[in-house]
Amino acid sequence: MIRIQQLKMPITHSEEELLAKVSKQLCVSKEQLEKWQIVRQSVDARKKPELFYVYTIDVAVANEKDIMKRIRNNNITLAKKTKYKLPPMGEQPLKRRPIIIGAGPAGLFCAYMLALSGFKPLVLERGDEACVRKEKIEKFWETGILDDNSNVQFGEGGAGTFSDGKLNTTVKDAFGRNHKVLEILVAAGASPEILYQQKPHLGTDILIGIVETLRKQIIDRGGEFRFQSQVTDLVINNGAMTGVCLNDKECEAAEVVVCAIGHSARDTFSLLHEHNIAMTAKSFAMGVRIEHPQAMINDSQYGYEEVPLLGAANYKLTHQSQSGRGVYSFCMCPGGYVVNASSKQGQLAINGMSYQSRNSANANSALVVTVTPEDYATYQVPSGAKALQGLAFQEALETKAFNLCDGKIPVQRLGDFKLKQPSQALGTIKPCIKGAFKLGNLYECLPTYISDAIIEGIDAFERKIRGFAQDDALLSGIESRTSSPVRILRNDNLESNINGLYPCGEGAGYAGGITSAAIDGIKVAEEIHKRYKNLI
Repeated sequence: MIRIQQLKMPITHSEEELLAKVSKQLCVSKEQLEKWQIVRQSVDARKKPELFYVYTIDVAVANEKDIMKRIRNNNITLAKKTKYKLPPMGEQPLKRRPIIIGAGPAGLFCAYMLALSGFKPLVLERGDEACVRKEKIEKFWETGILDDNSNVQFGEGGAGTFSDGKLNTTVKDAFGRNHKVLEILVAAGASPEILYQQKPHLGTDILIGIVETLRKQIIDRGGEFRFQSQVTDLVINNGAMTGVCLNDKECEAAEVVVCAIGHSARDTFSLLHEHNIAMTAKSFAMGVRIEHPQAMINDSQYGYEEVPLLGAANYKLTHQSQSGRGVYSFCMCPGGYVVNASSKQGQLAINGMSYQSRNSANANSALVVTVTPEDYATYQVPSGAKALQGLAFQEALETKAFNLCDGKIPVQRLGDFKLKQPSQALGTIKPCIKGAFKLGNLYECLPTYISDAIIEGIDAFERKIRGFAQDDALLSGIESRTSSPVRILRNDNLESNINGLYPCGEGAGYAGGITSAAIDGIKVAEEIHKRYKNLI
C-alpha cells in the first residue's frame, strides 16, 4: 500500500472530499482507489479559528510501483506496517496455570495474551467485578461509605477504569504492541476510531463494559477470575515461587506468578518486602486538581467556546520551576469530574474522570510537582524498608487531607491558595465533583515546596492559556497517586529476584497509564510464552 502523510483537511470535510484529495495526491481517479484506511488523525489548531484535521492514510491502488516512480513528494511513501506477533513458545513444561495478581490493564492484557496461547491463567482480584464495583463507588460518592477493597483504586479494570480513559502513550514501540492493545480494545467493544486518533479516549462508562468483555473472552479461552480474592501471602521455596495464599484462608499452587498489583496496594508492597523481594524507591509527583470552565479551554485551544465536531478540548502544560522541580499537568479530563479516589479509611486522595461524552461544565487536570526519594527519606518505615518510604509519604499527606475537611474533598479558590487562606465562598466557577467537598485551605495539606511550585507553574501557564491563573479557578486535593513510588526490580527476562515472580505494570514501576500498563502486561506474557509450554 502507499502511505500519504501530512494530508490536511478542514474539520468540516466530507469523506468524498477526503478521497478527492487522496486521488489528487496520487494523480489517479477515485475509481482507482481499491482500498484505503486512516492510520492517523490529529488536529491542527495553529491558525485558529481555522481548524484542520491532519491525516496519515494508507491506500491500495493498482500499479503502485509505477505511481511511486512518477510522484516526487516526501510525504508519499510505500507503507511499512509492523504486525504484532507473539514469540515462539518455549519448551519448559508448566505444571500449573499461571497466576496473575490484579485485574487492572497490566493484569488483564497479560491474561488475555496467555489465554490466547492456551495457558489458562487464573486472575486474582481483591476487589469486585466492574458492575458491582461501580455500584459501590457511586454509593461511596453519595454517602462516604468506603469499601477498602473495592473502590476507585481496586477492582476489575484497575484505577484507569474510573478516569478519563486516555489511550495515548509515550512508549516507543517497534513491535506493534501499542496497536495490538487498541485492536484488542476494539474487539471488546471500543470504537474503531481509537485505532487512528492522535489522542483516543474511552471514558469511564465505556470502559466498564470493555473490561467485562475482556474477562469473558479470557474465560472463554480457559482462564478463570476470582474476585474478592486478596493475596495475603506468597509461598516461596528455594528462591522460587510455588504458590500464593488468599484472604488468609486458602493457598493456590503456581510456579509462575505475575505481580500486577497497581500503585495503591500498599499492604501488598509490605508483603513483598517481608519476603525480601528486591524493590527500590522512585520519583513520582504530587499536587492538586484544578478546574476551569470547559468553554474557556475550548476558546483557548480552538478559538471557539464550542466545537461539536471536535468535542471538549484538552491541554498539556509543563514548567521548570526556579527550584528545579518539574511542574506539569497530568491526566487532564476535558468535560470531566474531580472524584474522591480514596482507598483506605481515614485517608483522602482524588483523581479526575470523564465519561465518553465529556460534557460536564468544567475541565480539570492534576497539577503536580516532581518529588524524589530524597524528599521523603525521613518518613518512618520498618527496618530495611527504605523502598516503602514513598508510600509512607503518600499516607501521611492523605491523612492530613482527610482531617482538613472531615473526610470531604478540600476545595479552595486559587486566589485564596496564593494567599494561604481558606476559602469562605465559591466564585464564578462551580465544582464538578463526585463525592462530598468542603471549602478549606489546601496550601496546608502539601509541603511548601510543592505548593509554591504549583503557584509558580500556574502563573507560567497563564501565558499559554488565558484565564488559567484567574482567582476563581478551583483547586482540589490532594492528587497523590500519579504513579507508583516503588519499583519492583526485574531482570532482562522480566523476573524479580524470585524465580517465577514477574513484576508488571504501573504498580511495579514500569508503566504510567492504561496503554503503557497494557503494553507491559503483553511484554510479561511474551517472556512467559518464550520460556514455558502451555497446558493444552
